[in-house]
Amino acid sequence: MAKYDYDMIIIGGGAAGLTVAAGAAQLGAKTALIEKDRLGGDCLYYGCVPSKTLIKTARVYHYAKNLKAFGLPGIEVPPCDLKSVMGHVRKVIDQVAVHDSVERFQGLGVDVIFGSPEFVSDQEVRINGKTLSGSRFTIATGSRPTVFPIEGLQQTGFITNVEVFSLQELPHQLVVLGAGPIGAELAHAFSRLGSKVTLIDLSDTPLSYEDQDMAEVVVKQMVNDGMSLRMRSKAKRASQEGSQKVLVIEDKDGNEEAIQCDEILVATGRKPNVEGLSLKAAGVNFTNKGIDTDDHMQTSRKHIYAAGDVNGKFPFTHVAGAEGSLIVRNAIMHIPGKIKYNMTPWVTFTDPEIASVGYNEKRAKQEDIEYDIHVETYEEIDRALAESEYQGKIKILTEAGSDIIIGVQIVGLHAGELIGSSILALNKGMKLSDLATPIFAYPTLSEIHKKSAGKYYAQKIFSPKVKRILKFIFGYQG
Repeated sequence: MAKYDYDMIIIGGGAAGLTVAAGAAQLGAKTALIEKDRLGGDCLYYGCVPSKTLIKTARVYHYAKNLKAFGLPGIEVPPCDLKSVMGHVRKVIDQVAVHDSVERFQGLGVDVIFGSPEFVSDQEVRINGKTLSGSRFTIATGSRPTVFPIEGLQQTGFITNVEVFSLQELPHQLVVLGAGPIGAELAHAFSRLGSKVTLIDLSDTPLSYEDQDMAEVVVKQMVNDGMSLRMRSKAKRASQEGSQKVLVIEDKDGNEEAIQCDEILVATGRKPNVEGLSLKAAGVNFTNKGIDTDDHMQTSRKHIYAAGDVNGKFPFTHVAGAEGSLIVRNAIMHIPGKIKYNMTPWVTFTDPEIASVGYNEKRAKQEDIEYDIHVETYEEIDRALAESEYQGKIKILTEAGSDIIIGVQIVGLHAGELIGSSILALNKGMKLSDLATPIFAYPTLSEIHKKSAGKYYAQKIFSPKVKRILKFIFGYQG
């Protein structure tokens, strides 16, 4: 008779939990997946999927209003019907949800259980009045929006990324608190759909974790699209005046400004979902930043793993998936492996997009790493000119005095797709020559890698010294 009910019990049905469940069950482990709401997690219902759908819709609407830029006759574009837009968003969610359906996972052999579990020991959880035991556990409960205390905000009302996709009417005036990825993406999308958007943050610039020269390309487009920026400012208090909300902000010099709006969207960060799990009963260490894990994804109890936003590492769906895969490898296959966060890519889907992998200048300076920079602009790429979208550039960082790549940033059209070549280059320890020598299809945006890397060698090859040597040897007359 088995000692435990399950070989693996997973708490949380988002990207990390689903990855572990699918992998464990297909490898023969008796698996239970516990979820309190719906399979798919925040990414499917309140994050990646709806936001990227909304961003695409806003981009198409932007094109429609700027047809003359492509030599087409201009048209009078009617106002955005947000109810219809959100209907399209929900349709896409439903299409993607099939991949995360209960039926799919039950078909893989996973016992899917809905409810709110809590640990009663390091080997047992209590769920729906029943105790289940497991030899291994994965905690993948994700995160939720952080809302900092602001006088009057709760009474005035606000929305987060959870509620924003339920809006049925386009806010005429929208205030967005927080200029990180979530705030910047949603602010830019609503601006293009027709809202008058004010973006507020304590930082000097939106997307402050990026190098300033890269973020500035995005900021310039935001301003061109009519967004108002209030950087180095903080929200002081909120109130309701008639049908309007009023948010009072204070800038770095202590000056106050009252901003009227229809909605206040709060995007000031995330916090891990650790409450209600009785983690202390399991002996799992955690802080307000998340559950402590090592490079194997193990917690303070080695048979209990944690993946995704709940461990506070990187709040990205692709990282959650990678962590989940690593848990399957370590816990189910017993093949030791570690995660390498230094190779984590990320993309912010503003327009233009901004993508990064490895070191940027900010992180390199923080770690006292000396580096060289290799830049090429979209203006030098024929495909970007043909698309009439040539605002952007690639920036490759190499070890100082070397051609070994340590980081790549791209800002511009399809940066999120283009970063794929850079991800491969860094993970394989490639040099600039590995980007400069392959034949890239013409005309494609991918040529930007070759052109940027090629500049490094062009300076060496087409030098006065080489020219003199060749003239001496071969008698060239030029």
